[in-house]
Parts: sequence; structure tokens; C-alpha cells
Amino acid sequence: MSGSDRAGRLSTTMRQHGAVSFMDREAMSGRDETQSGGRGSDRTARAVIDRSAGTITAAVDVATPPERAYRMLVTAETERWWGSPETYAMREWTAELRPGGSWRVLVCFADGRRFPASGRFLEFDPPEKVVQTRAYEFDHPTLGRKQTRVTYLFEPRTRGARVTVFHEGFAGFEAAAVEHAFGWERVLSWLEPYARAVNDEERRWQ
Repeated sequence: MSGSDRAGRLSTTMRQHGAVSFMDREAMSGRDETQSGGRGSDRTARAVIDRSAGTITAAVDVATPPERAYRMLVTAETERWWGSPETYAMREWTAELRPGGSWRVLVCFADGRRFPASGRFLEFDPPEKVVQTRAYEFDHPTLGRKQTRVTYLFEPRTRGARVTVFHEGFAGFEAAAVEHAFGWERVLSWLEPYARAVNDEERRWQ
């Protein structure tokens, strides 16, 4: 199955709209599949939690092609857009962009706290698909040091790409799933305007 086919299957589970805040631990109740935001446009992200499977799916449409979008998520370019002055910033990103290669980043919060996270690339098939492990190198309040797995899928769209994030490993960690669902919505809401600005700038130089 191609990366675009995988993206299509995952995106059918999405309700793409509304972006909300990072590290928001609001109590959520209801169905096994939990949606974490309000309604909006395809330019903002929507995350869905599958409680029974312990997974999060989130997606957003960006105005840049897959071959450009994937680099925004797995290279030091993350330091340009992933975060905000009032929340946190990504610093000291390093990555070996190959299957089995390692990656590491320092998450620097606005209050001065600095927390490392790291993992390895299990699959590296750009521009369609990147799969990596992820773990915090500190005792995260809701997840501890548990290793999870993140899959990025990049599906061509007429005006750019659909970026889908599939985050596994939250079975038995519902509070962490809720927190990370809100986190992915906000991350993708940062990515969309950054990708749009980059696309506009690069087109001007063509």
C-alpha cells in the first residue's frame, strides 16, 4: 500500500477543523473516539483519539508539496516554526535521516524549563511516509518515559499536501492521549501558516 493510500485510509477517520491549546488537560468524556476541538476550516487541524486502540490521528492541509512538507517535520527546520514565545520552542534538533537513524530535540519552555525528547526512525520513505519512535528523557507527568510511535503521512493535494499524524502507544494512558491530541492540533496549527509563508516566499524566487 502506498503512502497516499495509507493517508487516505487514516484521513477518513478525521474530522478536520478547529485548533486548540497545547498541554490542555481538560477532562473529556463520551465515546471511545474523542474529538478535541471545534469546527473550522481544512487549514486548521483536528485530532481524534481512539480510546480502545490508544491512538491519536490528526491532520491538516498545507500549501506546500509533500517533498517540502516532510522536511519541516523531521529536520532542524522544526526550530523555525514548532512553538511560540508563550509556550515553548524546539532547540538543538539533530537527526540521522535514514531507517534506524536517531533523532533528538530539546524542548525549551517559556518559563525556562528544558526537556529532551528523542527516538529512532523506523521507516524513512519521503516524501510519502516517515515513522519514528518517540520518548521523553524525563518523567513526563502523564506518560513518563514510555516510548510511543509517530507516523507522518504526506498526501498530495491540488494546492499542496495533506499532513496526517498517527500517534500510537497510549493504551492505558488516557490523560496522556488527551494532552497529546491537543498538542498535535496546536502543532499542526503552527505548521499550516508557516508552510503557507514558505511556499509564498519560494514562489516569489522562482
